Amino acid sequence: MIILLKLFCLKMNNFGIINKIFDSIVEIIGLKNAKYGEMILFSNNIKGIVFSLNINNVHVVILNNYEKLHQGEKCYCSNNIFQIPINDKLIGRIINSRGEIIDQKKKIEINNYFKIEKIAPGVMDRESVNEPLMTGIKSIDLMIPIGKGQRELIIGDRQTGKTTIAIDIIINQNNKNIICIYVCIGQKISSLINVINKLKKFNCLKYSIIVCATAADSAVEQYIAPYSGCTIGEYFRDKGYNCLIIYDDLTKHAWAYRQISLLLKRPPGREAYPGDVFYLHSKLLERSSKVNNFFLKKNFKIDVKNSSLTAFPIIETLEGDVSSFIPTNVISITDGQIFLDSNLFNSNIRPAINVGLSVSRVGGAAQYKIIKKLSGEIRIMLAQYRELEAFSKFSSDLDNDTKNQLEKGEKISILMKQSQNNVYNEYELIIILLIIKNIFFKKIKTSQVEYFEKIIINYFRKFKIKKLLTINDFNLEEKINNLLNLFFFKSL
Repeated sequence: MIILLKLFCLKMNNFGIINKIFDSIVEIIGLKNAKYGEMILFSNNIKGIVFSLNINNVHVVILNNYEKLHQGEKCYCSNNIFQIPINDKLIGRIINSRGEIIDQKKKIEINNYFKIEKIAPGVMDRESVNEPLMTGIKSIDLMIPIGKGQRELIIGDRQTGKTTIAIDIIINQNNKNIICIYVCIGQKISSLINVINKLKKFNCLKYSIIVCATAADSAVEQYIAPYSGCTIGEYFRDKGYNCLIIYDDLTKHAWAYRQISLLLKRPPGREAYPGDVFYLHSKLLERSSKVNNFFLKKNFKIDVKNSSLTAFPIIETLEGDVSSFIPTNVISITDGQIFLDSNLFNSNIRPAINVGLSVSRVGGAAQYKIIKKLSGEIRIMLAQYRELEAFSKFSSDLDNDTKNQLEKGEKISILMKQSQNNVYNEYELIIILLIIKNIFFKKIKTSQVEYFEKIIINYFRKFKIKKLLTINDFNLEEKINNLLNLFFFKSL
């Protein structure tokens, strides 16, 4: 097949000669019919992607080991944008950015190939984001609600728990018919192994796919990894599934693109990034959406109400500076951000979510009605508590109202704490909200709040409240409140 393709390319005068080889980049003379992003075929089954079209030559970035190539060799156009193999058997597997399976399990043969570069669904093909995607993290689901098809940025300094939040979100999708894709971009191999072990421990691989391009891989592999992951997500979305994709992280993706661009001698702009770095992430994140029934029927002959691809890009900041180039770019593209504060993290408030700087632009539209009703005041109370706490340090004489507000704010802040991998379902979130509103909450000492919350949640988990109630029950609040009052009466 490859021989016939080469003969066809020769006949069409669609071949080139290698002129220079440097740092995973090949300069080729010829390839008159080459297109940007097209896959180029070399000897020894080596592949490359057209990255730069010049008057006298073409620059191609190499995906495999470029050391096997030699000056003067021929290469050929494939007439195809770079593609990766995808089918349903990828679930539970670990693949590289080229779509090759790299885990130790049984090899599978995939004959369906899909382009990694696609145009995002248009406005008429999209559905409004109105269905909640529960993360299992109290402070996010109550104050920064996320909907299926949304793009929510996770942003913060190094070692503030960004990946931990992402993994907890995947853990919470167990038995919810959601396909999860974790894309590792430029992370250490040891960090990737920790993520894989965590997903195995909580039996998450049965609905997850891991796409990895670690720091040991080339800049080119790191560059194409998120696009490959997004194409896999779109494949399952277009089959009627709800999908979730995590890009960990896009800062390193921008670094990889900057490295390639500087090697190609493209003019550097702000922070040495090329001028099109904004488009780099916008064309990726715009592909995440909730598509409507008309789009699925027209293009894929599937009759389902809607399906979605929800994105959680991760961005690393330096000393909390959200005004630097890449963070501001991605903030402007996404539908909100979860900001992790290193000061909160160091104060043992984890997850270290800064409620004042975090926002969801979808908001209450993607929240259960009862949670929306009960959680309305929580965010304001926490924000006010943070301000009052800072102010109270400068004053020793505080009135009783201020003291009560500080005490309640501190209790709520403690309630929002959450240990790693301990996710909460929607009924447990309602319990937390009703605890705050309950009159017994005032009687609990601040030092005992965490202990009481643990006992209450464990009690209701053993009680298996989820099987007894439905989220749309008109009397749900009253039923849970009665159970809560009964528990407090027995305890106190």
